Amino acid sequence: MLRRNFQRNRTGKPGLGEGFTVKRTKFELRKVATPFHKEWLGGYISRNTKRTRQPTVNCEPDNLSSHACNSHFATVLFMRRILHIDMDAFFASIEQQRRPELAGKPLVIGGKGDPTKRGVVSTASYEARKFGIHSAMPLRTAYKLCPDAVFLPVDYKDYSRVSKMIKKILREFTPIIEEAGIDEAFLDISEIRNGSEEIAKEIKKRIKKETGLTCSIGIAPNKLLAKIASDMDKPDGLTIIAEEDIEHSIWPLPVRKLRGVGPKNTAYLKEMGIRTIGELASISLNKLIERFGKSYGRYLYDASRGIDDSPIIVHREPKSSGREITFQKDIGNIQILRKTLVEITKQVVKNIRERGYKARTVTVKIRFSDFETHTRAKSLYEHTDSFEDIKRAAFDCLNRIELKKKVRLIGIRVSKLEKW
Repeated sequence: MLRRNFQRNRTGKPGLGEGFTVKRTKFELRKVATPFHKEWLGGYISRNTKRTRQPTVNCEPDNLSSHACNSHFATVLFMRRILHIDMDAFFASIEQQRRPELAGKPLVIGGKGDPTKRGVVSTASYEARKFGIHSAMPLRTAYKLCPDAVFLPVDYKDYSRVSKMIKKILREFTPIIEEAGIDEAFLDISEIRNGSEEIAKEIKKRIKKETGLTCSIGIAPNKLLAKIASDMDKPDGLTIIAEEDIEHSIWPLPVRKLRGVGPKNTAYLKEMGIRTIGELASISLNKLIERFGKSYGRYLYDASRGIDDSPIIVHREPKSSGREITFQKDIGNIQILRKTLVEITKQVVKNIRERGYKARTVTVKIRFSDFETHTRAKSLYEHTDSFEDIKRAAFDCLNRIELKKKVRLIGIRVSKLEKW
């Protein structure tokens, strides 16, 4: 389903979104032109002036609020084209490719592949999704929904290998790429001269040829809309959204389609009589802030109108590293818990050492058989990658949790990481 191709705007400038208006983008300029952004904005405009054959305009930081600069920047900002790529049922598709006999069958990937034991669904083929099976669902529940489904364990090593192949292909199109997960990414294709449809089709062709897999792609002026677009025509879809498409393509969608709107806030919005993005867009900013607070209320107000100025983050420093274990049977033996904690602590320490990080805070999590969850944290005097120091802090956290019931899950996380 092809929504809109960003090849020519009303002024005839290549690469700009057809149907855009200067009015909306000037609003976005006022929104993002904080002192933090001003220097970057001025540089962005000057870099693009020559390429777009615009007349020279004084867009130094002190002059960003001028009418001429606003109008000039509005034209340049239209050139932003963000592509979101999402692989189709990634894990399941890899398994179906290497085992052709599974093609067309309901397939569930998760845990150790045994639906009689504890574990959750990592992904399900489209055939399995027809039975209501989805990610994060307990394997036992998935089995009840579709007893005839094929259950396989997660082969993360091979999935990572294929993911690296795909990311390598994407970087041949642009170095401005944000990895959003093992099976998805954002690309800024604003500087590529080819049309959006042409770029997307070439990416899909390359991935299909080199991996045998299909993907769905969404292209829009920002990350928010691009991600929504990539989910609108799965599998193997291509959707391009322009500003004029928001009212008829985005507003009818349920509010949960917006990034950051989970089950809890969906329920809150439902209490307000809001079920669709369009209904959310009809609510005043003051009312949303009153109900959800200044930051999240503002986000909902902007997101419902398709406004998003979040940048492509090419490199992201890790904030933490952790490991969790869900026991097949609830555990009441403290020695087994301590032994398991030691094992997963070794894995976490090995991980941060290999990446060259040291940690300052250690957190232990315990989830009881009734799903009641407790966490305890301890901050160390200095950053460390010492197994003994981190293990000692983990035991201290564990000793501060009253083990009054059997334990379903134990986990450890180290945070406040610093590169060494």
